[in-house]
Amino acid sequence: MKMMKSKLLIVAFFCAANFSAQRYILDSILPIHGQVIHLEENQLQFALESPYFNSFFKRMDSIFEGKKDKLHIFHIGGSHIQADIYSNKLRTYLQNTNDVSMAQRGFIFPFHLAKTNNPSNYKISGTREKWQGYRCSVTDSVAWGLAGISAAFREKSDTIYIKANHKNQTKNLYKFDKFRLFYNTWKDDYKITFLDSTLVISDTLNSDVFYKEYRFTSEVDSIAIALQLKDVTNVNPEFLFMGAELMNSNPGIEYTSIGVNGASFAFYNRSAYFEKQLQLYKPDLFIISIGTNDAYMPKSQFDSKKFKNYYESFIQMIQRVNPNCAILLTVPNDSYYKRKIPNPNTATQQKIIYEIAQKYQMAVWDFYKIMGGFGSSNKWYQRKLMPRDRVHFSYIGYQIKADLLLNALIDALSKATNRDNELLLHHYKNIHE
Repeated sequence: MKMMKSKLLIVAFFCAANFSAQRYILDSILPIHGQVIHLEENQLQFALESPYFNSFFKRMDSIFEGKKDKLHIFHIGGSHIQADIYSNKLRTYLQNTNDVSMAQRGFIFPFHLAKTNNPSNYKISGTREKWQGYRCSVTDSVAWGLAGISAAFREKSDTIYIKANHKNQTKNLYKFDKFRLFYNTWKDDYKITFLDSTLVISDTLNSDVFYKEYRFTSEVDSIAIALQLKDVTNVNPEFLFMGAELMNSNPGIEYTSIGVNGASFAFYNRSAYFEKQLQLYKPDLFIISIGTNDAYMPKSQFDSKKFKNYYESFIQMIQRVNPNCAILLTVPNDSYYKRKIPNPNTATQQKIIYEIAQKYQMAVWDFYKIMGGFGSSNKWYQRKLMPRDRVHFSYIGYQIKADLLLNALIDALSKATNRDNELLLHHYKNIHE
């Protein structure tokens, strides 16, 4: 969020190293915090009336049955998603469903090199002081793609280390035998080489979507890439790291999270190559968790018409990429403005989101209602489920949020496929055993 400094974010999310809390915790939490969690509101509203969701649930059920298929879920937001705590817990649940559910790790970004907080479940490192980060949510202006953030390198040389597995909770390690490096392919200032010279079979440059794809001799879980300036007399070199993709041919569920601290619809709209790169994936389910930053302002300054227009334009962009995509609109959590007053703009957003969902036959997950509505973030803060800003969540708060979304998703899935909800949820509750 633009209202919290990056150092505070790093501290807030550092506790994600706690592995034991990755397990299903909602049942044990309800006796303690049930008064602030409104379970009766925890549902994917309109999902069963949506042809897009019914189609998605059939394919998800097919994977649950052990049949091989590929489903791609995208989840976009601001700092809640950049931290990749509750989104990673959902990723882990779904990819650990059975032996055919774990697809590739997919798209990731080097947040550490961009000098902001990196998710704990993978690691990309280099000489950090040689890099500069540029977010779409601030006034900088560089080329942005799917990630909405870029890391720029302008020095003579550096080595980038990429580890697919860091502090993740998957039953099996992520491995990849293909690798996409997204960067400013319109410039050729740097030589890109792999430290393991025997690894690469071939490489293909895609100048239209700005990546180079490498094929490997075998599956690996980590790589090291050297960047070397070709011409030391070049006074204005630049390597713009826009993301990476860790690929294999595994069927299953791929879960891509895209988050930038402080991001809003207006800021993601600045990412000129977002739609072009999204076309590579054609998502089957797109979860939109943008909105808190759009409304982080006094009530008199919030432009509801502009918010609605941005939201609809974003949905239309997704539908251009995949007309059959199921889109889940999530209502932002209740929050405080500048730690002083509960933000009234969220209630306005809630109304708009319901209108848009019904117009496009999509579903809504109303976390605003689940929390308790206007002013409820203070109650969550008093129970240490949110930090003092009453915008973000504590680690346990994000764990609760993940389990709630899992419950809502499984409830809708069970109704759409005539499965026993308790048995289906029991499977995911015990998936780490």
